[in-house]
Amino acid sequence: MATYHALEERAILAMKPGESYTIQELAENAKISPDQARRAVEWLKQKGEVRRSEGPQRMLYLGPRGIEAQKGGLPEAILLRMLAGGASHQEARRRLQSDWGAAVGICCRNGWIRMDGGRPAIVSFPDKIPHEDVLELDWSGGVAKDMVDESFARRPGFTVERSVPARYLLASAEVLERARARQSGTGRPGGALDVEADAARIHAARTHPLHDVISEIRETFVTLGFEEIAGAMVQPAFWNFDALFTPQDHPAREMQDTYYVRGGRVDANPLNVEDVARTHQKCWRYRWDPDRAAESVLRTHTTCVTIQHLARARPERARLFSLGRVFRNEKPSYKHLVEFHQVEGVVADPTVSLRDLMGIQREFYHRMGLKKVKFWPTFFPYTEPSLQSMVYNETLHKWVELFGMGIFRPEVTGPLGIRDPVLAWGGGIERIAMMRYDMDDVRDFYRNDLGWLRGVPACR
Repeated sequence: MATYHALEERAILAMKPGESYTIQELAENAKISPDQARRAVEWLKQKGEVRRSEGPQRMLYLGPRGIEAQKGGLPEAILLRMLAGGASHQEARRRLQSDWGAAVGICCRNGWIRMDGGRPAIVSFPDKIPHEDVLELDWSGGVAKDMVDESFARRPGFTVERSVPARYLLASAEVLERARARQSGTGRPGGALDVEADAARIHAARTHPLHDVISEIRETFVTLGFEEIAGAMVQPAFWNFDALFTPQDHPAREMQDTYYVRGGRVDANPLNVEDVARTHQKCWRYRWDPDRAAESVLRTHTTCVTIQHLARARPERARLFSLGRVFRNEKPSYKHLVEFHQVEGVVADPTVSLRDLMGIQREFYHRMGLKKVKFWPTFFPYTEPSLQSMVYNETLHKWVELFGMGIFRPEVTGPLGIRDPVLAWGGGIERIAMMRYDMDDVRDFYRNDLGWLRGVPACR
């Protein structure tokens, strides 16, 4: 007869054959804590007495804009059909109101209309308007995320994403019969002790897997001869943007991309500020505003830390890296977070070249276990030439962008009194961790799934 731990027994007796339960439902039925229910289910899964019937999975539900579109149609479809029906652009604009701009933009990008003197004119009418078939799905109980085109899910207000927990059921009705037989026999309070019963599993404390990757990255750069420097999470916009040759009217500096903090001042050498202002006004041809540079922001990268150190210390030779949290006002997705970890590094030396930079990156990736690496030319505002490193993700079966890199432009180093070439690079740490743990969603690092956290091997 199978032997069960007391928690396993209570979980089995709280289930009915053929019916599935979430961990929370099982905990309520068995009158145990969710953590105890989770442990019981894991033990029973290993014994083959319980199996997972579905999930966990991420489901999409229609948001307010999606519900409106399901009832009245997509904005671009409304615009096309009104124009095809002979309506004037004023009538279409009154009908669409705030959706006018989005509808015109989508139709123009797809080549369905062209703007003639500010008025839309139909060029072609598509046989099928994208996403209309998505709205015809049954959304009452949610739709699996992989059934919905990502471009539709990204439309603001059209969808809401929720996580649906896993459900478990008994492998067979005999499992319940065995548990009931044990309840009436030995192993229960007042009966004989079952010396063959499994002992409760104890989960030793351990560090978070993401923390392990961060520590490994730190150790790797140290062994490559780099020195770590640290800086504050709240930075003046001067160091976060202006000192890096990012113009004050750049879209990245707007509220939709950057978190601003009330108060703050420029914590920089006045000579640096004046030289940076002159460079901006000469190269970007606008009037540099010291008040915008004095605004405080949650840092959007850690390059602001390394560039400050170079401006103040002005070392002839240096190998530095900075590692910490950064903040971006983005919509969370499988590859984007509002708050994440980033590592940045610089090498200052009179003799360095782009070849040295690629060699450093390739060596770093190899030490992290990432063997397939290539580089693509790209553009960054504060480096020239610039490259994007690509690493092959065996789980996703595609090349993934990791670190951006390049040589700091003279417009960055010159105003700060730095005369020699400076190699620079930076990128998100979570993407490296995703490949390390064969994950396809960066948000899983922050879901606090105890089953996954306890199951990740300490050594790989």
